[in-house]
Amino acid sequence: ARSGSKAFVQEMNMKSQLGGGGGGTDAAIGQGIIGKFGVGFYSGFMVADRVDVRSKPAANATTADAPPLVWSSTGSGSYTISPLPDAVRQDRGSSIVLHLRPECSDYANESTVEKILKRYSNFVGYPIYLNGNRVNTLDAIWLHDPKSVSQDTHAAFYKYISHMYDEPLDTLHFRMDAPLDIKALFYIPSFHQEKYGMGRMEPGVSLYCRKVLIESKSPDILPEWCRFVKGVVDSEDLPLSISREKPQDTKLVGKMRKALTRKIISHLATMAKKDTEKYKTEFYREYGFFLKEGVCQDYESQKPLSKLLYFETSKGMAGELVSLDEYVSRCPPEQKDIYYLYAPSRELALQSPYMEGFAKSNREVVFIYTAIDDFVMANLKTFEGRNLTSADRSGIDDASTKDKDKQNDDKTKDDDESNSTNTTNPKLTTTEADQFCAWFQTTLSAKVSQCRTTDRLTSSPAVVTDNESGAMRRMMRMVETSDGGGEFNVTPLPKQTVEINPEHEIIVGMHRLKERDPVLAKVLAEQVLDNCLVAAGLLDDGRSMLPRLNDLMLCIVKSNSDQDGNSESCGDGSSSASSSKEKEEKTADDATTTDETKKE
Repeated sequence: ARSGSKAFVQEMNMKSQLGGGGGGTDAAIGQGIIGKFGVGFYSGFMVADRVDVRSKPAANATTADAPPLVWSSTGSGSYTISPLPDAVRQDRGSSIVLHLRPECSDYANESTVEKILKRYSNFVGYPIYLNGNRVNTLDAIWLHDPKSVSQDTHAAFYKYISHMYDEPLDTLHFRMDAPLDIKALFYIPSFHQEKYGMGRMEPGVSLYCRKVLIESKSPDILPEWCRFVKGVVDSEDLPLSISREKPQDTKLVGKMRKALTRKIISHLATMAKKDTEKYKTEFYREYGFFLKEGVCQDYESQKPLSKLLYFETSKGMAGELVSLDEYVSRCPPEQKDIYYLYAPSRELALQSPYMEGFAKSNREVVFIYTAIDDFVMANLKTFEGRNLTSADRSGIDDASTKDKDKQNDDKTKDDDESNSTNTTNPKLTTTEADQFCAWFQTTLSAKVSQCRTTDRLTSSPAVVTDNESGAMRRMMRMVETSDGGGEFNVTPLPKQTVEINPEHEIIVGMHRLKERDPVLAKVLAEQVLDNCLVAAGLLDDGRSMLPRLNDLMLCIVKSNSDQDGNSESCGDGSSSASSSKEKEEKTADDATTTDETKKE
């Protein structure tokens, strides 16, 4: 397509140079001519069979008696110029008349024309009248000095462009001239609609060029995670496509997108620093999800966005949020990692066995409660040179233990000898612990890939440590559910690494029981593993434990119901969940003996 505007600018530039004026830039000469030539007029033939342009010159000495003329064309490549009939009135100036096609008669409807004018030309500087009434009555306040616009004006304009009834939470009004001339006005609503189940929001920012709408709710000028932002962007430097509905230079649009995104992030960072309470309680609680989405999707903005994230921690109070920068500032110099723990709630996080080692060493842990938080940590990987490490990862022991490794090695032999006779605080020796781990791994070989001892636990018998499978499994479960699949139709759980506490009474008792009652010991091992999976949030269906739990409770009840008082407890190996028949026979024999004793 031939650009009439461009040809006009080039011709004017050439005349300026020939006239000795030194010439000028195309931009300076062509200021304000968009829409005056070419496509803007040719588009009339899309809806009309014939277009007439009626014109009457201003009266002067030479044109006092000049009749008005009419230019007429069907758009087929030819035109006619003839005097305007006397029956047709034409005052000084020009009129354009479209003879609409039958299928386009709707454009003769006043409401249709008014709707189009208000959509695309509501902010143009010159007045537009429709049947004697002015249509464009709104002011393009984004072109004003930001300091001159009142809060009431912003509130009214926000409601107009967003079609919402609330007051804006915050306003960002600015101008910039690099990498291109931009005038922007952004609003952050006080709430967003996605949380009410109304579906994913459309982009909320429209693109204008010289106050004329180019693209409504443009998806190109801001990243998708900024879809909660409402407002307008106006730039005179954007070359437009032939339809005038899309910017033509995608590279230039990309530069504008980056500049606007940096401006929004910088504004949010300023709010977080200067008005922290407003940022935490009003903005972050409402829009934190969008920032986390940006961390996962917008790699270029990932680092500055990570500084805007806030979380609860183990050392804070319920509902108290801290940034990752604050967490790092409280870390001891020797701590090289940022630890986080996924749990459904703060209460469950504090009760998690993974917290035992951190509580013992007084290390702070970030609590995350949603799958998106888990995904954010996996995508960030590092923050300010520190690794983001899940608390359920293998190899995390109590920091104080490392300082005692040498002393423990020197005392291993003495401990082994003393533990063999210690009955008040029993624990497994190194040899016994190795034997138990080998038995545990062999017994549950279908579910356990490795079993080893750990110093991280104090009150729990064991934990599973495989954070990658846990994070991926939670994400897979969420994807399966969103795609309409069953919640439990996910990939089978991979084999887990189990770390045991050799000082826990359950582990010590199981070690003694595995020789005397191997069936019951296996049942207990399966229950210990399931308990670990529950603590890690990896057990797909807790109902699978019910038969085993019923058997264990039956074992305890029968052991305590013996009348002779000589039977040992279930945990000491005198009964088995799988030997109910034998227990019933023993109970019957005991009852017979008791009767005979009474007779005597």
